[in-house]
Amino acid sequence: MRRVVERAVEYSFIAPMALFLLAFIAYPVYLNVRISFQDLRAVNLVHGDAPWVGLAHYRAVMSDPIVRQSVRHLLFFTVGSLLLQLPLGLGLALFFQRTFPGARWMRGSFLLAWTMPVVVVGAIFRWLFDSQFGVINWLLQALGLLQHQVAWLTDIHLVLPTLTVINVWLGIPFNMALILTGLQSLPQDVFEAATIDGATAWQRLWHITLPLLRPTLLAILLLGLIFTLRQFDLVWAMTQGGPFDASQLPSTLAYRRVFQQFEFGQGGAILNLLALLLMAIAIVYVWTIHRERAQ
Repeated sequence: MRRVVERAVEYSFIAPMALFLLAFIAYPVYLNVRISFQDLRAVNLVHGDAPWVGLAHYRAVMSDPIVRQSVRHLLFFTVGSLLLQLPLGLGLALFFQRTFPGARWMRGSFLLAWTMPVVVVGAIFRWLFDSQFGVINWLLQALGLLQHQVAWLTDIHLVLPTLTVINVWLGIPFNMALILTGLQSLPQDVFEAATIDGATAWQRLWHITLPLLRPTLLAILLLGLIFTLRQFDLVWAMTQGGPFDASQLPSTLAYRRVFQQFEFGQGGAILNLLALLLMAIAIVYVWTIHRERAQ
């Protein structure tokens, strides 16, 4: 009886979190999966009498040209973000690893930008990149780099690269902080021995720093991939997927299908396919971390 009471006390500590996960994560996921197999619309939303349609919504979204276009946009958005975030974060981490006056203050200013809500960042950059009153156009014209105003967020050819650059700005502090932590944990005697042997700074970076940082860089790359694939706030706050679906991502398209077009089944199917992709990447991430720790 005493053992049962002790076990009950132990489980009581995790019961609130377990209930929270069931109520706000497990049940919504179950409901979204169920809706994706039903023809749920605004007319039958109240009474919930929605017929089952099987995989019809999945076949519809996989043959939808707008969905395919959003996947291509997501591929460009993700690859462009990762290719720029990681090298820039590494460069800043190497720079701030050194000791110089104002290093802590400058490093803290980078991390301060990372703590800002994404919606606030989107509102600020939407003003900065405004075609008529934006600071970016004014600054580039003052420097003589532009002859006329550029519609960064309303040009179908420029809106996605612009959003990618802003997402890079958002991700650089995260990459810098983790890489800097990894750099500070590296054994310094290896670098001292290499310096005594006459290795240059570039040789130490290429043959010592990067190989030792490989687990950290791989983890950052996979985490950045997950964060970028699920990006919604920034794009919706700045363009809502426009103009003419030129910046539409699967996440914003699913939101539009559900809350604006009331196509609950297709929106749920898009989100479920995206969730499966993220789950696969998360499994790879956990397996990679476990493998690196086992070595």
